[in-house]
Amino acid sequence: MEDFATLPDLASRALGGGVVHADDEFFATADHLVLPTEPVFTPRTFDHKGQVYDGWETRRRREPGHDVAIIRLGAPGVIRGVDVDTAFFTGNYPPYAAIDGLAVEGYPAPAELLPAEWTPLVPKSPLEGDSRNLFAVTDDRRFTHVRLTIFPDGGVARLRVHGLAVPDPRLLPEVFDVAALAHGARVTDCSNMFYGHPENMLMPGLAQHMGDGWETSRRRDDNNDWVTVRLAAPAEITLVDLDTTHFKGNAPGWATVRGTDDGVDWFDILPRTALRPDTPHRFPVHPERVATTARLDIYPDGGMARLRLHGRPSDGYVEDQFHRHSGPGSL
Repeated sequence: MEDFATLPDLASRALGGGVVHADDEFFATADHLVLPTEPVFTPRTFDHKGQVYDGWETRRRREPGHDVAIIRLGAPGVIRGVDVDTAFFTGNYPPYAAIDGLAVEGYPAPAELLPAEWTPLVPKSPLEGDSRNLFAVTDDRRFTHVRLTIFPDGGVARLRVHGLAVPDPRLLPEVFDVAALAHGARVTDCSNMFYGHPENMLMPGLAQHMGDGWETSRRRDDNNDWVTVRLAAPAEITLVDLDTTHFKGNAPGWATVRGTDDGVDWFDILPRTALRPDTPHRFPVHPERVATTARLDIYPDGGMARLRLHGRPSDGYVEDQFHRHSGPGSL
C-alpha cells in the first residue's frame, strides 16, 4: 500500500483549505486544524478560558452527543488517508473519531452542508492521545469537503487529508502550471531534502521565507542535487519559472530541467542555465515534446523557493481524470 502520509495535505491552509463550520470551539478554534505548521505547546500558558492549545478543543459534554467540524479542501481530490493528530492533547483528547467526505459544486454555506448526504471514509475509530492517528481511505472518488466527528468531545491539533488533487477542468485556463500541487502534480523522488521538502516548491503563492522552499545540505563531492515531479497532465512546457527568492548565500549556481514521457528517454526543456540569488527567473522554452515527468537538477546544491512549469495539457486529459474520479452528474 502506498504511504499516504507522504502525499500532499489537501486540507492545508497553504493550499487554501479552511474550516467552514464547527459546532463548538469553546477552548480553541477549529481553524487550527488546517494550519500547515506543526503543533506547538507551552505548558502553563493560560488565557481567560484555560490552557492555550494549538488545535481545536471543545467543552466537556454533559449529555450524549458528539462534536463536528467541516473542512473545505484547498485542493479537491482523491483522498488516500487522513491523519487525526492529537499532539499535546493528553487528558482531553477524543477517544473516537470518524471522517466523512462530500463532493459539491460551488461554495455552499454551512446550512447546505450540514444536511447533505455524506460518504463515510473512516468509520468511528479509536484515537490515541498526543499521537498521529493514521487511517487509510480506499474510496477512489473526488471530494471537496471532509467532516471530522469526535466522540464525545475534546481536542484535535491537526487534521491532515492526504491525497491527490483532481482539479475541475472548467476552472483551468488553456495553459497552466502543470507542476502545481493544486493541479495534481507531485514530487516522486529527490536526492536530498535536509533543510526543506521539495514539495514546498510546488505550493501556491510566493515563498514567505527561506524555510518555505526546497533546500539541500552542502555537497562535499562532485555530484549535484535533483528532484523529479510527476506533472498534473502530459504537456509541452512553454515557460519555466525557477524562483530563488530568499536564497541569498545558498542559491544554486546553475540548473537544468529535463522531461520524459516514458521514464527512460529524457530530453532537455531548459539546458544548463546560470541562476542568481534571491531572484525569480522566467525562461520561455520550446522543447516541442510532451512530458509527463520533469526533473530539475541544481548545481551543485542549494535552495529553490518555487518551481513552475507552464504548459498546455494534452487534449482531454484533465477532463478524463475529473470524470474518472467523480460521481454521476459532476459536470
